[in-house]
Amino acid sequence: MKQRKFPSGKAVVHGREPPRFRQFLFALIAVALTVIACLGLAEIVLRFLPVQSGLRTQPVNAENPVFHFTPERDVTFSRGWNFDLVNRRRVNNAGWVNDQHYRQQDETPLLAVIGDSYIEALMVPYDKTLYGRLARSLAGRLRVYSFGASGAALSQYLIWAGHAVREYGANGVVINVVGNDFDESHISYNKGPGLWVYAPGSDGNLHLRLIEYRPAWLGSIVYDSSLVRYLFFNLQFGSTWRQIRSFFFGSPALAAPRYAGNTAVDADPGRVGASLAAMDAMFRDLPAIIGLPPDRVLFTLDGFRYPDAVAGGMTGTYFDLMRRAFRSKAESLGYEVIDLDPHFFKHYAVYAQKFEYPRDGHWNEIGHAVVCKAVLASKLIVRLARTASQAEGPKK
Repeated sequence: MKQRKFPSGKAVVHGREPPRFRQFLFALIAVALTVIACLGLAEIVLRFLPVQSGLRTQPVNAENPVFHFTPERDVTFSRGWNFDLVNRRRVNNAGWVNDQHYRQQDETPLLAVIGDSYIEALMVPYDKTLYGRLARSLAGRLRVYSFGASGAALSQYLIWAGHAVREYGANGVVINVVGNDFDESHISYNKGPGLWVYAPGSDGNLHLRLIEYRPAWLGSIVYDSSLVRYLFFNLQFGSTWRQIRSFFFGSPALAAPRYAGNTAVDADPGRVGASLAAMDAMFRDLPAIIGLPPDRVLFTLDGFRYPDAVAGGMTGTYFDLMRRAFRSKAESLGYEVIDLDPHFFKHYAVYAQKFEYPRDGHWNEIGHAVVCKAVLASKLIVRLARTASQAEGPKK
């Protein structure tokens, strides 16, 4: 074979790769195989651990305008790298996180409980949730169905409440209101896919607008892989990546915002103005969309939960301003409102128990129990129970 001399005196055989290149190629292949083996091992191990399942949202569009999840699935909830708050829940036949089978044809009066992740309550066992407790307490008199999902706000609650009345014949509705429900009802603060929000129309007024959701093919990879779900759901990799990207390519990081009522305390005029406008639009549209009189709609209003939180400077924060405005508006229109703070304050004064988890602001089992007790004592429940008894007639 013909050889060629280089100035260094070394000979290179034509048609063969240099030894160093082969070594690099073999090393690269070895690294790739090692990474693949490690990822495969991690996937296998995580399949035996309580990785968060995630809830598979069904397409939401003009033909299917009501947000709900893929029906008939058992799901696992957990948080963090160490699988904190492990809980097993069920998505029922109608696509809601609820152990009950929803029936459209049932003569028993129905109470619908509406809300966001507080009502979804993935971290709480079914029988310890607000709606699970209500269903047990009212069994034989009222059915209690829940309609809730993380990310929803007042604007979306209208859609679910109307759906509960039209599809299941709900006779009464309980709508739970929390700190981020006001601004996130406005499109300037919430563009969550699949949700209805208020957006300015050509007439200058706010109108409900659907942000359609069409599942992407990549979503199936996320849900089918335990490793990917662990990264995105348990470790919140998406949020971490945004922070990394912002650090290297975006503006300098701002100081972490202060929170009150699980929403930022900032009460700048733009945020407050958009929130009040969305709230007014919601009350404007509520009668037509839900189709129930004011005495069949009850609002439960979350608060600061602890007396020392109020004494510590919560007055004048965004949530303080909004909850006061909401209660005043609702009651002026004839709606019943339960301010939950007096109920939380009273319970805490006696038992000194926390109403949320150490690393999660959602109500724990105690919080749900306090809210359930308050709802059971409401005028709405008394009214619905009386109506149910009259419908049954005298017992023989």
